Amino acid sequence: MLVEELEKSLNSQELNSIYVLYGEEKFLLESVVKKIKKKFGECINGINYINIDETNINELISDIQTPAFGYPKKLIIVKNSEILKKEGKRKNPELAKIKTNLAEYIEENIDIINESTIIVFVEENVEKQKLYKTLEKHGIVCEFAFQKPMQIIKRLKSICNAYKVNCTEANLQYLVEQCGQNMQNLINEIRKLIEYAGENGTIQKEDIDLLCTKQTQAVIFNLTDYLGKKQIGKALEELNNLIYNKEPIQKILITLYNHFKKLYFTKIAEKYKLDIAKSLNLKPNQIFLVNKYKMQAKSFTEQEIFNIVKELIDLDYNYKIGNIDINIGLESILCKNCSK
Repeated sequence: MLVEELEKSLNSQELNSIYVLYGEEKFLLESVVKKIKKKFGECINGINYINIDETNINELISDIQTPAFGYPKKLIIVKNSEILKKEGKRKNPELAKIKTNLAEYIEENIDIINESTIIVFVEENVEKQKLYKTLEKHGIVCEFAFQKPMQIIKRLKSICNAYKVNCTEANLQYLVEQCGQNMQNLINEIRKLIEYAGENGTIQKEDIDLLCTKQTQAVIFNLTDYLGKKQIGKALEELNNLIYNKEPIQKILITLYNHFKKLYFTKIAEKYKLDIAKSLNLKPNQIFLVNKYKMQAKSFTEQEIFNIVKELIDLDYNYKIGNIDINIGLESILCKNCSK
């Protein structure tokens, strides 16, 4: 089930008896868990509300079997229990047994569970093993991946409307591009902008540049734009902004290297008519980056990008053996490639 479909069902339908919620978009996932708890109603810990994690996962079947004395149903939240993860090389016999027993118990007692229990599994990631397939068969499974830009923009727009603050879709798109696709971070940023604009005010692009904390990748994009335009002053300013914001210099070097490597892959993909998104290994919610990489790649020749990548590799090596200061080395590479 899609996140939007799950949210809609929680507003209009009775709670299901089993939910499996997982993924990297923690803010939306936790929001759904809160909605489930709110819809469930009064939660009395140990009576009609139970928390399960990796330390007490062996008690899950017992907790399902125990009646919620005085209440029609019991809510059990199973969070970060690792019960839905694939076994590694060193298998845990006890956990494997719990998985098997739980899958069999649910299969044999699903009617009783439907009448008396609501179980919510919350995990970072899952593997499609026997237990997962049993839960999928009898419950609702929803992956909370980072949302696509247009989905995020729609959510941010609704928040702006709720506070009677105007913001164009273009500026919300710019906000996403600069601050990333993590909803918790974006909620924090949009709240700052709403407070700054005030009721009936309008959020401008300049406000985003002034107030918002840009992710490293966005700054690297800006730096590369200036590098392509041979604007050395602005390129160095972007680099210094990262350093001023206490971004580790090694991380800046690695991010810059990965960025130019992707520009090189973009050049090669275009040259041989390959799928750029696949060549860059982009996720579905990152497809919008294809055009950004294509546009930036136009500012450099294939050889220029190759040379920059090589220079960054050489800098990493010479920095590690003490031949050069990494800050001076990065500035030198930027100046060298802006002067051509």
